[in-house]
Amino acid sequence: MNKIKELISVSETRVTLKYFLLLMFIAFAFSVSVRYIWVDTFSGYDAFKWNNELMINTNDGYYYAEGARDILAGSHQEHDLSPVKTPLALVTAFLAKILPLSFETLVLWMPGIFGSFLVLPIMLIARVFKQDILGFSAALLGSIVWSYYNRTMIGYYDTDMLVVVLPTLAIWGTLYALTKEKILTLLWAPLFALLSVHWHSGTINIVNGVFIMTLLYTLVYERKNLFYYKFLTVFVLVLTTLPFLLKGALVVVLVAFFYIMKDKLSEKAVIFVAVVSAIVYLIFGGFDWIMSVLHNTYVTRLMAADTIDYASLKFFAVVNTVREAGHIPFETFANRISGDTTTFIIGTIGYILLLIRYRLMLISLPMVVLGFFALQGGLRFTVFAVPFIALGTAYVIFIVAEIFQKFFSEKSAQYAKYGFITLLSVAVLYPNIKHVIAYKVPTVFTKNEVQVLDKLGKIASREDYVVSWWDYGYPIRYYADVKTLIDGGKHSGEANFPVAFALTAPQVAAANMARLDVEFTEKSYKDNCGSSIKCMLKAYHAKNPNEFLKALNNKNMQRPQKTRDIYFYLPNKMMGILPTVDMFSNINIVTGKSLKRPFFYMSKNFKEQNSVIYLGNNISIDKKDATVSINGQKVQLNYFIHTFYDSKGAYKVDGKQINNQSPLSVVFMDSLHQFLVVDNRVLNSLYFRLFVLEDYDKDLFEPVISSPLAKVYKLKI
Repeated sequence: MNKIKELISVSETRVTLKYFLLLMFIAFAFSVSVRYIWVDTFSGYDAFKWNNELMINTNDGYYYAEGARDILAGSHQEHDLSPVKTPLALVTAFLAKILPLSFETLVLWMPGIFGSFLVLPIMLIARVFKQDILGFSAALLGSIVWSYYNRTMIGYYDTDMLVVVLPTLAIWGTLYALTKEKILTLLWAPLFALLSVHWHSGTINIVNGVFIMTLLYTLVYERKNLFYYKFLTVFVLVLTTLPFLLKGALVVVLVAFFYIMKDKLSEKAVIFVAVVSAIVYLIFGGFDWIMSVLHNTYVTRLMAADTIDYASLKFFAVVNTVREAGHIPFETFANRISGDTTTFIIGTIGYILLLIRYRLMLISLPMVVLGFFALQGGLRFTVFAVPFIALGTAYVIFIVAEIFQKFFSEKSAQYAKYGFITLLSVAVLYPNIKHVIAYKVPTVFTKNEVQVLDKLGKIASREDYVVSWWDYGYPIRYYADVKTLIDGGKHSGEANFPVAFALTAPQVAAANMARLDVEFTEKSYKDNCGSSIKCMLKAYHAKNPNEFLKALNNKNMQRPQKTRDIYFYLPNKMMGILPTVDMFSNINIVTGKSLKRPFFYMSKNFKEQNSVIYLGNNISIDKKDATVSINGQKVQLNYFIHTFYDSKGAYKVDGKQINNQSPLSVVFMDSLHQFLVVDNRVLNSLYFRLFVLEDYDKDLFEPVISSPLAKVYKLKI
C-alpha cells in the first residue's frame, strides 16, 4: 500500500496564508463572473424585468421571497403558508435591512454569491493535505460544474445556494479537526453540520453519514486515539432532535469543557462523557433519520397513488410527474457532475486515488455516494458529488503534470508542470463554461404576466384565494399577496385533486368544487378534519365519493357559506401542461384507476400546403372537407374556431360547428400563433371555456383581467 501511495503522490503545493486567501478570492471572483454571463445575456430584455431589475428564474424562490417580504412588513395572514421562520427568508430579510440594495436585486444575486462560497470548503479541504494549488484548480471546476451552476446561478433564489456548501464545510471541519487534533478545532464540524441541517433538513442524511464514517474510521484505524472519541462525542449532539439553539449551545459548552479539562480528563472520563452524549442522542431522536429516508418521496418513488383513510380513497401520485425523481442516462449523470463523460471518469478515478493517498478522505464518502445515487434517484442529487469529483479531477491533473515535467530540464520543469496544469484545467473548464453560455433559462414570469398578478393584488383581499395550478402558487402569492390552495410545497395528489377538478371539469362542477375546496381548506385548519376533500366528503356524509363528484354538476347544490372571494388565474403557459393537470382529477378516487385520457394536441410549428395544414406528429387539418387526420385516420370536425384580437384590442371568437356528433374540434389562436386539436371533454373544461373561448357562465363567473398571456375570473357563488 505504501508503494502505491508513493506512485500516486504529488508534491505539496502549500503557500502562505496571504497567497492562499488571494487564490481563494480569485476562485470566488471567477465563479461569480461566470454566473454573470446569464445576467449579461438577459439584461437587455425588458420583458424579464420588474421594478427595473431582472426577475428570478425558479418558482420555489418566490416562496422564500414571500417569507422575507412578510418579515420586513412585520405581518402576514393566518394560514397563508408564508415561510417567515425559514432560514433563507430570515437571512434575506436581515440582508435587506442592512444592505443598500433593492429587494429584487438582493434575491437575484444571493444565489450566485452564496453558491460561489463552495470554493471555500474545496480549497480548505485541499489545504488540510497541503495541496493549496490543487485545491485552487478544483475550486475553479467545482464552482461552475453543470448541475451546481444550474442550481446556484444568479436568479436561482432557493436553499440550493448553500445546500452543498454547508455539508462540505462540515466535512472540512471533520478533516481539519482529526488532522490537527486540537480541542478548539472540535467546534467547526458540528457547527457547520448544525447550520447545514437547519438550512435544509434533508442534509441530515449526509451529517449522519459523516458521523458513521468517522465512527467506523475510529474503530478501524484510531481505536486508541482519545481525540477521535472527543470529536464523536461533540458531533453526535447535532444528530439529536433538540432545538437548534440548544444543540449549538451544548456543542460550545462541551468543547469548552474539553478545553478547560484537556490535561485532566482520564480515558475513563472521556468514555463516560461519550456515553452520556450517546444516551442524549438515543433519547432525543435516535434513528429517526432512517425513517425520514424511507419516507422521502423522491427516494421511495410511490408508484401509483396516495391513499387517505376516508373510504380508502386513492389519488394520482405527484412523484409520477416529477422529472427530478426519475432515472437519468449515464451521460447526463456524468455531464452534470463534471461537464463531460471523460472528465467525470478522470475525476472518479482521481477521487479513488485520493482515498488511497489520504485515507481520512473516506469521511467524504456520504456526499459522493449521495451524488451517485442520482443514477436511480434523480438528477437533483448530482450536486453533492461535485466538490469531491472536482478534487479528484485536479488530483489526476497534478499526477499527470508531475510525470510530464520529468521530460524537461531542471530549470524548465516547474514551468512545464504548471503550464500543463493550466492547459488541462482550461480543458476541463471549457465544457462547463460552454454549458453556462448555452443555458439561457428564462425568468419564471415575464413582465406582462407579472402585471396581471400585480393588478390582481390591487383587486383582491389578502384573505381571498386564487385557484390555479401548483406551478404558479408561489409567484401568485408573492406578486398578488393572496392565498392559494396548492403550491410547490403543498401539491400531494390529495391536495391537487380538487384544484385539477376545478380547472378541467365543466363550469358548474368546477365552480362548486372551487367554493368547497376553499371553504373546507379553511375549515381543515380549525377543525383538523384532514384535507379539504376529506373534510367535504365527511360534511356531506358522502358514502359514494364518485356520486358526490357527479352531484357537483347541480347548479343549485347546497354549498357552505361564502367567507371570502375566489379568483381563477388562467395563464396561457398552463396550456402546455393541461394533460398533466387533467391526470390528477381524471381518476376513479375509489379504485385509484385512471380514466380514459382526453385528446389534446397543441402545435406552434405548422405549415400549410394548398388546403392542408400540417401540425406535426402525423396530424393534419384539411380545410376543404373540415376534417382532421390523425395517423392517417380522418375525422370530421365538431367545431372549427378562430380566436383573435380585433383592431380595437377586443378578444373575438369566430366559431363554426360542422358536425355535432364528432368528438374532435380545432381551435386556431391567432394572437399566440398556435393550433389546438381537442376532444369534447377538453373543449368543455373550465380552463378551455374561460381562457381560450372566453365563453363563461355569467351566473358563476365574472371576468376581471384579460390579456393574451393570462386571464383572471372572479367566482360569483
